Amino acid sequence: MPFSDLIQHDFPLKHLNTFSIGVRAKHYLRVTSLATLRAALADPQLAAMPRLVLGGGSNVLLTRDFPGLVLHIALEGREILAGTPTHHHVRAAAGENWHDFVQWTLAQGIGGLENLSLIPGTVGAAPIQNIGAYGAETKDSFLSLTALDPASGALHEMDGAACRFAYRDSVFKHEGRDLIIIDVRYALPRAWQPNLRYAELANALAEQGLAAPTPQQVADTVIAIRRRKLPDPAQIGNAGSFFKNPVVSAEHCARLLAQFPALVHHRQPDGSEKLAAGWLIDQCGWKGRSMGAAGVYPKQALVLVNNGGATGAEVQALAAAIQADVAARYGVALEPEPVFV
Repeated sequence: MPFSDLIQHDFPLKHLNTFSIGVRAKHYLRVTSLATLRAALADPQLAAMPRLVLGGGSNVLLTRDFPGLVLHIALEGREILAGTPTHHHVRAAAGENWHDFVQWTLAQGIGGLENLSLIPGTVGAAPIQNIGAYGAETKDSFLSLTALDPASGALHEMDGAACRFAYRDSVFKHEGRDLIIIDVRYALPRAWQPNLRYAELANALAEQGLAAPTPQQVADTVIAIRRRKLPDPAQIGNAGSFFKNPVVSAEHCARLLAQFPALVHHRQPDGSEKLAAGWLIDQCGWKGRSMGAAGVYPKQALVLVNNGGATGAEVQALAAAIQADVAARYGVALEPEPVFV
């Protein structure tokens, strides 16, 4: 098939973003091989267009029709690599579903990613966001990745230091934003121990009488907690936690505690304080409220939802109203997690 025949036009993106925003792309290409990706990037007409790289669409808010080319990364493949005496090494292509990949590692008898079960999105998106949940982050078990530089066509191997991981952040949100992740490798301990730093997870396992849980039992418990607290994107459009938990100085936190003694806060290693964005939003009265077809999930104030037919602009307006209220009451700026397109 000629390469030009692979390009689809006026393509609906509703099924390619977990908010289920009904926008369209002027041009669309499903990328199932590195050769297809290279061909698209080398095509003079396509290279001149605005370009949007999509994986599972779980961390984007599409605010309008996209006027250029959407590259949908659908690269597949996963394997166990030669590891070390202390660690298993596993690799997955960027287009693999993240949760399916985690469950596959567990089925191979390899623990280490179970706390990150049921996070929506693809393997390639995980390092960009440094996804995290229940006391674990991508960076904790990350080994390396392969990224393609569209400008030069060169492939780069990047370790954790090169990725510059931080809280819900990485180099791919800054000067490396144009890099396209091809595959990701993880190093998972052979001498596995459960990560029970997150109190809710530890308590849930204790309630089941699981004093020495297996990796699969930890995963199953994480899945049950997430399903109880968070909406399924297949049923209610959302992008998970919409705002990052803000980090403030110890002095700012002390001033807030004097006025709001119930403030939820967590001391960080550098002495700063991380506040619970969901608590701040809830205290401002937003939990369960809606603006148009966009709303705040009744069970978790940190999650904004599409109640049916919401536009990206409506979600954006709701987010801005929440940010304004939290800033006015607490003097705290909330930063959205999803990328606005």
